[in-house]
Amino acid sequence: MDRVKITYFTDALCVWAYVSQVRIDELKANFKDAAELDSRYFHVFGDVVSKIETAWRERGGLAAYRSHVREIVERFGHVELHENTWNIDVPRSSMPAHLFLCAVRCTETSGKIVPGAGDRAAWAVREAFFRHGRDVSRAKVLLEIAESINLPVADIEEAFATGAAHATLVGDLEFARAQSITASPTLLFNEGRQRLTGNVGYRIIEANIRELLERAPGQLSWC
Repeated sequence: MDRVKITYFTDALCVWAYVSQVRIDELKANFKDAAELDSRYFHVFGDVVSKIETAWRERGGLAAYRSHVREIVERFGHVELHENTWNIDVPRSSMPAHLFLCAVRCTETSGKIVPGAGDRAAWAVREAFFRHGRDVSRAKVLLEIAESINLPVADIEEAFATGAAHATLVGDLEFARAQSITASPTLLFNEGRQRLTGNVGYRIIEANIRELLERAPGQLSWC
């Protein structure tokens, strides 16, 4: 195999995707053209209030979840967490951020911005939320993020206005449903036959890619 295609499913508000970005960056640096990353979005935090009430009600609610996130960030040390994150101006949903990122993807696909803009926008959204404590469910905040990384706001707004961003996001959600994706982050390899979910170390990701790159043509599974 000359190139491994990896589908990368995340939720913009997921702390594990935030701390794992360094592994994705290393993957891109080490494999370059040998690994093609396809970023997709689905909703773990589609309804934040319901999510926290359902999963954290018996454990202390939002305050306990905020402490949980802080413990994760401090454990890794290479990322930062703002004191307002999951405390003040808490996003109601990750879906506006996902819609924004799909609008950026549409603009990138049309050739109006350089390749890689979607990945830069995704990291900018995560940093805005986790590092700077901003409410990334607000359209005004998302467009300010676009301006801060020199993306064409008018073209992104056009992707909203025409429904192109919405159609792209629906495609992501349908793809996630078809692949039974339930956790962020999830990496999907080998046309869905292999997956890595959650806090997975870089060496494990690397081993999966190398196995696919080095496997002899026509080799069958031993199963």
